[in-house]
Amino acid sequence: MTSHDSHRFTSLAELRRAVRQIARRHGLPVDLRARLVVSVSAVAGVELAAGRPVVLASALRRAAARPPLLTVACRWTDRDAVPDLAELPLPAEVLADGSVRWEMPVTWSGRPQQEGSEDEALEHELQHALARADALAADHRRLQHELSETNSGVLALYVQLEERDERLRRAHGQILRELEDALRPPPVEVEGVEMAVHYAPAGTDAPTGGDLYDWFTLPDGSIHITVVDALGHGVASTRSALNVTHAVRTLVLEGHRLDRVVERTDEVLLPFDPALMATLLLVRIDPASGAVTLANGSHPPALLLRGDGRHGYLELKGRGIGFPMAGSDEMLNTRLDPGDLLLLYTDGLTESRKNPLEGEARLVEAAARNARRPIAEIPGRLAEEMHTVILHPDDTLALAIRRTAPPGADPGDTGGYGERDGHP
Repeated sequence: MTSHDSHRFTSLAELRRAVRQIARRHGLPVDLRARLVVSVSAVAGVELAAGRPVVLASALRRAAARPPLLTVACRWTDRDAVPDLAELPLPAEVLADGSVRWEMPVTWSGRPQQEGSEDEALEHELQHALARADALAADHRRLQHELSETNSGVLALYVQLEERDERLRRAHGQILRELEDALRPPPVEVEGVEMAVHYAPAGTDAPTGGDLYDWFTLPDGSIHITVVDALGHGVASTRSALNVTHAVRTLVLEGHRLDRVVERTDEVLLPFDPALMATLLLVRIDPASGAVTLANGSHPPALLLRGDGRHGYLELKGRGIGFPMAGSDEMLNTRLDPGDLLLLYTDGLTESRKNPLEGEARLVEAAARNARRPIAEIPGRLAEEMHTVILHPDDTLALAIRRTAPPGADPGDTGGYGERDGHP
């Protein structure tokens, strides 16, 4: 069953009063009533201001098992004018005849609200609006307070996380330093020779890499030094380099010649790690006489800087561990005089640029500039100067040996850079 009601209005005040009466008659809540009044006024106000009348129609449709549905519609003469419904507080729809319609369920029970005066209705709506505003303000204050507490909690959590991360960073750094110290052999302290080393891995995520060194004193008082560059990066390559240094140390202590040590190391390790590939440089130094013997397996040559400014690379042919026919083709014998500086390194020091020959030339220049520095500063300074341009990151090892004059020793002078000693 449906009941209809329709009236024509020429005044906005009369139209509002009529809408308010319809809403109260059907028991609409105050908030819904206010929204309906404002929405109808916004739609019809333009027509009424232009002097064109507006027809307001209402209907109540009843259906079984459903709440009644109140329909309020506005119609006007100019059917081509379609109002903007986007900002209305109560949604509406435009019908085919150009009219605007609102539909609302009627959920009241019992008697309809008393009509009362217009002023009473307006005051009632105003009180409701103020109460609603107060409630929203209270909700806003509560949300601000909760947000403030949440921000404080988040800030406190952030501080805790920062403190935890700092503790983890310190612990991680300590572990890395301990791991590096465990891999680094203790310094060799022998009168007449001073040594220092600098090592830096290719990446900050791994504390070590495939570049490794070993130095120790033999029973006859001479110093043995091994420099290894195993293929790869990270801890896996460190294991390969450690295998090489341990095998070399064992063979050297057994008394094998240096040139045979390279070959024998390959023979010993090949059954255990067929994929192992590494270059190595072996150096034997007699602190008393300054005699130096070198053997090489595919490794960059050592650089010798004489105390009088002369310099040269100690070139040796050979093939590294895992290479075909591994071994050093020969040994090279030379001598360190007091003040002479011997530099051992891996290719990460010189191949940071596109042309390795350029790297070797720059290493000579950098070494000459820093040769008279304290020995502990030289390797780090060389790495710093050589890595002003890096085309590809790589593990870097630089080891410096300088001979000092032992008491009562005759420095002498070979006048050259080495004599080669072939296989027996």
